[in-house]
Amino acid sequence: MDTTLIVTKTGKADVYEEILPQLRSLLEGEDDWIANLANASSVLRFAFPDRISWAGFYLKRGDGLVLGPFQGKPACVRIAIGRGVCGTAAAERKTLVVPDVHAFPGHIACDPDSRSEIVVPMLHKGNLVGVLDLDSNSVNSFDTTDARYLEEVVEIVISTSKMT
Repeated sequence: MDTTLIVTKTGKADVYEEILPQLRSLLEGEDDWIANLANASSVLRFAFPDRISWAGFYLKRGDGLVLGPFQGKPACVRIAIGRGVCGTAAAERKTLVVPDVHAFPGHIACDPDSRSEIVVPMLHKGNLVGVLDLDSNSVNSFDTTDARYLEEVVEIVISTSKMT
């Protein structure tokens, strides 16, 4: 298995188009949920090093979210469903794009340098299993293009992983 990540493009959509087949290939044949989450967070963080300061997953445990595999600074360990951007996306089961986290009511500042965020809920057979969370140190880093492709990233991870 080749684990080399190759990014030659510069446009946002072009980079996603380049990394998605590489992510599929990287996860192909591996059904371990945690391993696939770890590699997916690494691919995203290193594909967009100037735009993404933190890439990772929070996993549903009981009535909340618990920190899972990630790339970036240490993070908050537990987030209540309905609280902050991650908890709100989990509660609403929809992707949230937040151009300026300081304007988001109830934002949880795990990293004081974070300025914008996108969170994609992860659903398996209709059940919430976690969220994909990306942060940036710049405002307005994420948009509908990111949402579209990150929802595809989540689908790749869910479809290749054995959910227990």
